[in-house]
Amino acid sequence: MQQGELFIVSSPSGGGKTTLIRRVMEKLAEGGLEAYFSVSHTTRPPRPGEKHGVDYYFVSREEFRAMVDRGEFLEYAEVHGNLYGTSWQEIAGKREAGFLVFLDIDVQGARQVRGKVAEAVKVFIFPPSFAELKRRLEARRQDREDVIRVRMRNALNEMREYGEFDYVIINDELEVATAELLAIVTASRLRSQRMRGRVETILDDFARHLREDL
Repeated sequence: MQQGELFIVSSPSGGGKTTLIRRVMEKLAEGGLEAYFSVSHTTRPPRPGEKHGVDYYFVSREEFRAMVDRGEFLEYAEVHGNLYGTSWQEIAGKREAGFLVFLDIDVQGARQVRGKVAEAVKVFIFPPSFAELKRRLEARRQDREDVIRVRMRNALNEMREYGEFDYVIINDELEVATAELLAIVTASRLRSQRMRGRVETILDDFARHLREDL
């Protein structure tokens, strides 16, 4: 079985990457394709409605640091004062089983994954404007005003790294952005190196029939 594709999807906080990934996964499932949303570990407390093992694995800083020391993370970073990381175990088995795997990570984490998984497909999600990103963060009603100001300052630095990604989506209209991410996933699955197995089978079939004709 061919190893599943790995997609890195990054954006500033509030950029909409999680929503887009979830929507694309639903559309892939409708087409019979299995995809997996990698669940990260974090030291931040759960937000209202978040569930352990579904949205994140919520762990203490001591437990997180122990995992770092054991080399269990594909990537990890400190963001807004909290630690976030993706474990190797979380994605390796799914990729080996042929799943498409989505990583919802910040630019620091994306940088680390790029250095370890060269074939990963890298997508950056932009908000359409300063005002819209601020509106989205305020609408969540999860952060104090001073925290939102920090997130907005960090957003500019994160967005400046867009050139390190293969694709950029401006998340202005959700339906359009969803279609664009789905198109990227479809195109990536059709890259020549990933189609090699099926293509070689067709070539062998042609060669066999042409030999018989001779």
